[in-house]
Amino acid sequence: MDGKRFHYGWVVIFTGLLVTIGAHGFGRMSYTLILPPMKEGLSFTYAQQGLLGTGNFIGYLLMAFIGGFLAARFGARLVIAFSLLLMGVTLILTGISDTFGFAFAMRLLTGLGNGGAYVPAMALGSAWFAMERRGFATGIVSAGIGGGTMIAGLVVPIILQAYGSEGWRFAWYYLGGGVLVISGVAGLLLRGRPEDLGLNQVGVKEVAQGSAAPKPAAGALDWGLIYKMPAVWYLGVVYFLYGFSYVIYATFFAAYLVQEMKILPAEAGRLWALVGGLSIFCGIIWGGLSDKLGRAKGAALAYLVLGSSYALFALLPFSVGFYLSSVVFGLTAWSIPTIMAATAGDYVGPRLAPAGLGFVTLFFGIGQAFGPYLGGYLADVTGSFKGPFLLACGISLLGMVLSLGLKPIRNEHG
Repeated sequence: MDGKRFHYGWVVIFTGLLVTIGAHGFGRMSYTLILPPMKEGLSFTYAQQGLLGTGNFIGYLLMAFIGGFLAARFGARLVIAFSLLLMGVTLILTGISDTFGFAFAMRLLTGLGNGGAYVPAMALGSAWFAMERRGFATGIVSAGIGGGTMIAGLVVPIILQAYGSEGWRFAWYYLGGGVLVISGVAGLLLRGRPEDLGLNQVGVKEVAQGSAAPKPAAGALDWGLIYKMPAVWYLGVVYFLYGFSYVIYATFFAAYLVQEMKILPAEAGRLWALVGGLSIFCGIIWGGLSDKLGRAKGAALAYLVLGSSYALFALLPFSVGFYLSSVVFGLTAWSIPTIMAATAGDYVGPRLAPAGLGFVTLFFGIGQAFGPYLGGYLADVTGSFKGPFLLACGISLLGMVLSLGLKPIRNEHG
């Protein structure tokens, strides 16, 4: 079938791209630009800003872990559609926040929806594509993070300006509405596995008529296999370091530029849109590189480049440095999630890929939960975001070293 006629796997992958636009682009990355006016409007401290990010990632952590297993059990379409529905509603409700407690609760619930949609979406490449195409396919899905970030970077500043001091509220309203629309599209078009439509994976030859399709090494409910694999635990540790380091940069990007460097919000928005635009293709690029170089070398190189972007932001505090850092980060931003998703699929096979990715995302989510609070606390103590960015750089370099220890997979597991 592959190469003879159009394969529905491509519909699934590009719908997954749309899902990540809403789940991660609108639901997570837009917070970077809304954070400064929201802080002023509700009189939050930097630590409270960081705690809002932590609340989001606690929710993400819980549902990313559970959502992967739910998707393996009940199907990606159902889990993704309902998770996006939850996200859309709670994004809108975030806009009516008047207290820290309510804002924290809404960000927590948004995080639940984020994890429930994003993790199964990132596992679609493992379900629908053979190993030699898995990194590339997963990169297409992860391109939605950059696409959503770019859209937010262009649209959110316009909304903030149009509605004045209440602009941050309307930004949440519009983003929530967009996620609700994507929820409906996902419910219509997504399918969790090619077997649901009587198909093979893209890249797998059609089996003879009447013969059985290749079966995965583990059944859909054999989840204990995941916990027994040391390589999966090690993968989780590597992913933790990305979650901890990148989230400091992403959370305080605009706050550093606007509140410390006195850059106009519109200029900060353009820089963030630049990050988003460049990162649209970074997952495809790095996923493809990991297919060619191997997951270990691909991840190590990605961590090195990411660490340099954090260092540039802190050590070159002027326009050229900001743009250079944005370009470097944009070209590498979602490299690690793409490689981790592909590697999880390599380790546990396509049938258990959502559960495997959900398990390692538990570590990623823990890193994301600690990063914003510690970064904000360090900024409060030192009066500058440079320390948090340098901390992110050091953690990223550690990730580079540990990535080289990732176990290679020589045979397909499903």
